[in-house]
Amino acid sequence: MSSLDQDHCLHRGCRDKTTVSSDSSDTCKLAKQPLQGLKLASHAVLVKAQQRGRLKCSKCGGSRMFFCYTCCSLVGVSLQEIPLIKLPVKIDIIKHPNETDGKSTAIHAKILSPTDVTIYTYPCIPEFEKEKVVLVFPGPGAVSVQAMMQCLLDRTDSRSYGEPCMKRLKRDEVQDATYTDKSLESGTQNEAKGSSRVFPLQRVVFIDSTWNQTNKISTDERLQDLLQVELKMRKTCFWRHQKGKPDTYLSTIEAIYYFLTDFHEHCLSLEYNGEYDNLLFFYSYLHSVVNKAKVSAGKC
Repeated sequence: MSSLDQDHCLHRGCRDKTTVSSDSSDTCKLAKQPLQGLKLASHAVLVKAQQRGRLKCSKCGGSRMFFCYTCCSLVGVSLQEIPLIKLPVKIDIIKHPNETDGKSTAIHAKILSPTDVTIYTYPCIPEFEKEKVVLVFPGPGAVSVQAMMQCLLDRTDSRSYGEPCMKRLKRDEVQDATYTDKSLESGTQNEAKGSSRVFPLQRVVFIDSTWNQTNKISTDERLQDLLQVELKMRKTCFWRHQKGKPDTYLSTIEAIYYFLTDFHEHCLSLEYNGEYDNLLFFYSYLHSVVNKAKVSAGKC
């Protein structure tokens, strides 16, 4: 891991376990503040909502806190009180039918980025243009986010000319296929120096299920032709860590967040300044609540 990656893990995600001493006081201190350096909207609205307690969802009548994971709607919190995030690509989440709604973090992304995130329940999977879509899922053929753009461009060239593009594009040609900082705000594509190359990535697919259930979805023939992307050197902070699985197995909202930060830096070639940190708005607050409860119960 490079020093840059180490800094990213320590300040915009979970602290690396190797930095934690065996001293119990250090461990408890870490549990209280597991997420560092995130640029988040104020959690005051969530604190007030938690103090009021659970309320009934106006749509389904279920007892909920903050939001209804069944109806994808806010409960006891108004839309004006939470951050809304505009994403550079569309996100499609394929949810396993047996995944417990109340335990899934996919709803966080849908609530916080309603126009850019869509949740489908398997076996419902939309039709994809394989040259413009990637599946974020580990596997023997998976590539890094850094290599993803070139692979998509090669696929597009292969389809256009009937043979693989053997020669890698120069860096400036790849940049011509990305958004500039201003174009992200305006929603237009970068027309750099007369280049007409189209930005290749339009949608990103994530699987929402326990890791023991992922095989059924990941092996579905409708996803087989998609380029697989793997997020490496990331460690989960999820309080529902699955027994027997490595800490590199991320929750859905973590995977979306880390993909977008890597995409922003390595594909858009832009300095990351917390643009997507608020995707962890609910996650970071719930994480702090869970860890405070553990400390109070003496489980830390």
